[in-house]
Formats: sequence, structure tokens, C-alpha cells
Amino acid sequence: MPKLLGVRTAVPPYRISQSEAALFARKHFGPLVHDFDRLLPVFENAGIETRYFSAPLEWIGNGRSPAEKNERYIKSATDLSVEATASLLESLNLRAGDINYIIYVNTTGLATPSIDARIINRLGFRSDVRRTPVWGLGCAGGAAGLSHAYHHALGHPKERILVVACELCGLTFMPDDYSKSNVVAAALFGEGAAAALVIGDEVGRQGSEIIDSQSRFFPDSLDVMGWNVVSKGLQVVFAQRIPEIVAANAKDDISGFLRKHNLTLDDIDAFIFHPGGVKVINAYRTALGLQNGELSVAQDILREYGNMSSVTVLFVLERQFRTKPSRAGDYGLVSALGPGFCSESLLLRS
Repeated sequence: MPKLLGVRTAVPPYRISQSEAALFARKHFGPLVHDFDRLLPVFENAGIETRYFSAPLEWIGNGRSPAEKNERYIKSATDLSVEATASLLESLNLRAGDINYIIYVNTTGLATPSIDARIINRLGFRSDVRRTPVWGLGCAGGAAGLSHAYHHALGHPKERILVVACELCGLTFMPDDYSKSNVVAAALFGEGAAAALVIGDEVGRQGSEIIDSQSRFFPDSLDVMGWNVVSKGLQVVFAQRIPEIVAANAKDDISGFLRKHNLTLDDIDAFIFHPGGVKVINAYRTALGLQNGELSVAQDILREYGNMSSVTVLFVLERQFRTKPSRAGDYGLVSALGPGFCSESLLLRS
């Protein structure tokens, strides 16, 4: 059975409090967004205290061109990905040359050569290392990256697969987009990077077994979440009904996945969910009957870092490993939602 050995994370240098972000939004949106005062409480009610960005708020809000923003994306994403990867390899006593395959996940910037090629050059990976950049899965991307690594490990039991996710959501901010979605994004999104290692079962190291993975697609929901590609960059798309979709579908989605392994929600010891926002967390709690702090780690990550799109679930996973050690035989459930609209889930066993 493939195993997950570890996760490490990294954040960019500019730490912004939610009160600073709210002040920025008031100055930027207040004069131009109709009934802005009615929207401002989204900053206070987002359950977020701090976030991290690869540029100061003044730079982000100053109408940079897509070329300028993408240039910063390439540099920052490379630096953060290298930092997270180097930290992971050191923690596992591995060298770059020990890695057989790299999966790089993102949705918030473009690069050709892709960021994985830059990681390879910076850290000195083998010249025959294989790689796959994955773009466009949004918040579901971190879980999907682990799932792709798991399936690769099933067919390549002697290999080590590195999953790297990096999202710089702040760089997608469009100063002249005065939609409600853009105000909500300004209250919610942060930036970060994470690296995780999955190994085949013949590598011979201890870790959390990946029992299975599941993808679920929700038809007729293309408008729920994503980006519109416009002349000035990526315009965020949010639908108010995301928590409603969670409330209506999460129990059947997850319970059906667990039934394949003769398990129920009561058998899960760790719920490692992507915290899309407070309303999404609360919708999960209600739908799954989780009222005893099962999503506290996800809520903590949201409070400290905001929603970092694909990266966030890996931050939750890293915090879960570090602060709540599991016992042999414990089950963990990783799950995230993303554009499509879709869910990506994995079942772990310690």
C-alpha cells in the first residue's frame, strides 16, 4: 500500500492582519462599490486573523499588469516551493536525487518552463526525474495531487513521489473589479506553498497508508467556483451556494466513499478537510454531525493563513501530523472541494 511520509509548508514574507486587509478594502472599494458597508462585515466574520502575501498590499492594489504579476508569481512560487521541498527532504533524511517523480499543483499563475522545472534546477534533482504540472483544480488541487501520487505509486511501488503545491492568490487581485466576489476574495484568500512525499510499498519506510482515493463531480455546477480569464488577468468566481452544495451532498459523498471499505463516519479519527471558509466548515459540521471539535485544525489553519486554495488542505495535514499524533490503526479522511464543481478525497490509516 502506498504511504504518505510527511508534509512541510512555507509562507511568503508579508504578514497581513485581517484588520489591515479590511482597511485596504475600505479605501479601495468603499467609494466605488454600491452598499459597501453592508459587505464589510465579511472581513470580521471570515474567521481569519492573519494571512501572508508575496507582495505588499500597496503593490497588489496598484493595478499591476498581468505580466508584472506573473513575473512575481514565477519568482515567489519558485522560492516558496524550493523552501517547502528542501524542508521536507531534510526532515526525511532524503536527497533530491532520491525523488523519482514530481507533481506540481497550482491555479494562480502560469510558467513555461513550469515551476517544477525550476525546482529541479534549484535543488539538483536527477536529470531523469519525471514531472507533471497540474493546473486549474483550485481548492481541490492539493488533495488531487496526493491522489495522483497515490495512483502512480500503486503502479510504481519502488518510487518516491513529491507533491508540491503553491498558490499566490493575492497576485490574482484585480483592482478594477468591483464585484461582490472580488470583495469576498479580498477577505478570504492567502498565499503559501506545501510539499508532501508519497512512496510505493516497496520503498520500505514507515508512514500513513493511503488506502484509497475518490473523485466526485457535481454536474451542472460550472459556475460555482473558478476564474474568468479576462484581459487584465484572472477574475475570481464565487457562488453563494457553495455551503448549500456541501450541506446537500457531503454526507452521501463521504459516507459512500467510506462504505467501500466497510467504514462509517464514526470510524474516522481525523478529519483533514480544506477549510474553504467559515460557512463551508459549518456546513460540513452540520452535514456530517461533527460537533466535538473534529474540524478544529482546519479552522485554526483558516484563522492563521486564510484560504490558500489548493495548498490549504496540505497545511491542515501538516498541522494534524505535528500536533495530533495518531495511533496505529487510526483512520484519517482528507477532503477538498474545487472548481468543476468537484470533491477530492483520500482515506489514510496510521
